[in-house]
Amino acid sequence: MRYFGISLLAFITLLLNSCANPDTIIDENKEIPNHNWAYVNKAGYDVQIDEPNALYNVYFNLRVTADYKYSNIFIIFRRAEHGKKEESTRYEFKLANPDGEWLGAGSGNVYSYRFKLRTNYKFQTKGKYHFEVEQNMRDNPLKGVSDAGIAIEKVR
Repeated sequence: MRYFGISLLAFITLLLNSCANPDTIIDENKEIPNHNWAYVNKAGYDVQIDEPNALYNVYFNLRVTADYKYSNIFIIFRRAEHGKKEESTRYEFKLANPDGEWLGAGSGNVYSYRFKLRTNYKFQTKGKYHFEVEQNMRDNPLKGVSDAGIAIEKVR
């Protein structure tokens, strides 16, 4: 019986690892404390890029609750490479139709979104990069945001 349990655990681990996309460099979200995203609560990530000649897609992940009172969100996306000037871009993303219908994938009262920040992006050099996402709405804190994050995937 013990052998069966160990074998089953090994099989499940192998199965879960094989489900991961090998082209995904990072896909992480940070929980926003009390669903109140303040300017100072930037979602920051350090990412190692080993193949600078490859093409990548960079995404912004967002989860909001039904308490989020806007149909859009403004963010500032920052990318910094060691020893180089920080690059920042402001984005606006639509979250709901004018009639209030959420555009994200819903589960209960939480809605998930994935927005493209960069398409076919090429990193200049191999090394560690730092990424940050900051909310850029007028409200501080911005209520109704449960998670924010980034994903980076190699283009096939």
